[in-house]
Amino acid sequence: MKLLNLIVIGAGLVSSSSPGVEVPREAVGKIVARIQQADYEGDRAALQKLHDELAPFTADKELAARVRYWSGFALWRKAINGFNEPKTDPKELETDLNVAISEFGQAISVDPKFADAKIGIVSCLGFALFLHQKDPQRVQELMQQMGPMTHELREIAPNNPRLAWVLGGGYWFIGSERGGGQDKAIETYEDALPFARKEKAVATDSLEPAWGEPELLMSLAWSHLNRAKPDLVKAEEYARSALVLVPSWHYVRDVLMAQITQAETKSIAR
Repeated sequence: MKLLNLIVIGAGLVSSSSPGVEVPREAVGKIVARIQQADYEGDRAALQKLHDELAPFTADKELAARVRYWSGFALWRKAINGFNEPKTDPKELETDLNVAISEFGQAISVDPKFADAKIGIVSCLGFALFLHQKDPQRVQELMQQMGPMTHELREIAPNNPRLAWVLGGGYWFIGSERGGGQDKAIETYEDALPFARKEKAVATDSLEPAWGEPELLMSLAWSHLNRAKPDLVKAEEYARSALVLVPSWHYVRDVLMAQITQAETKSIAR
């Protein structure tokens, strides 16, 4: 074998498998794990920082769609966590949602069949609609964007637990007279749980979205707490089940559980 060939082969081994040399997929996977942790911990500053850390990887053609998805996810969750903090500037929330929509859109431009990126867009549009609920014209514009994509997702990803999580929130607020309602939302979350658990059990790629079970459990806890006839036993059971999966979840541990305990105390006092 010629010396030049040996040098080339040796260089390839160093770049791909030498200790201390991290390939892009591994580096992105670590950032993704930190994004999910920061989301559950309610660390909005970290979510912004981690979004920025993904930027150098967007040029990687093989990873671009998933990098863009998780970049959008970081700001989507930064906004959602911001909604739970009363002093958050609505303009900041809208900026985060708009950038997240852009990131998800770029993921779709690379991978047009990437349903989870479309789910992210639908959710972001829903939160933007909430911000503009007093502006009928803007509400109409947002609804026109959400409608076709939601219809498409129901066709291409009917068993996606993350779609169920997003749709359930919509069902809760539109009311039974428009095809939704509290019972419909709860049923949607419950029906999606087996799919979330099955998907998680077979997941092998850390860059592919497989979250959903904790979020569904959280939403079921919130729903049973806030339904017209609260079921506090179920609310607590679902909240504790979510915390078994994610003990560090700030919202469930420190906010939702406190609300459930407060409601139980009031119920006993009656």
